[in-house]
Amino acid sequence: MAPLLEVYRSQPGGLLPLLHAVQQALGYIPPEAIPDIARAMNLSRAEVHGVISFYHDFRAEPAGRHTLQICRAEACQAMGSRDLENHARRSLAIDFGETTADGAVTLEPVYCLGNCACSPSVRIDDCVYARVDPARLDALLAELGD
Repeated sequence: MAPLLEVYRSQPGGLLPLLHAVQQALGYIPPEAIPDIARAMNLSRAEVHGVISFYHDFRAEPAGRHTLQICRAEACQAMGSRDLENHARRSLAIDFGETTADGAVTLEPVYCLGNCACSPSVRIDDCVYARVDPARLDALLAELGD
């Protein structure tokens, strides 16, 4: 992580790019890295933690091998995303922000995937899927084949 600190330390507004780079390299931002990040960026640990906890894209724990995001925006809710959320929680035996025991899937809320006309939508890793019902979600997750 030290090379990343050196790259971003002198950049104006370098905290966000640094946090993205750390997460890209490690898969998450370890809490024990916060003091080093704060020192390098001349910020308090509270300021760094505040940024990490404010933005939903940053993680303080490793994610699963796959990330399932279920859209919770109004258009998706109107078309059944709440039922889809409940199905995902039951079938994966986790809640939002958690990872399955086998480390395969992390479940996250998202508040718009820009696919409102085809609700409800989910994103698995980097692919967005439209008009997803519980049966289709099960099929998509089965295709992950970990």
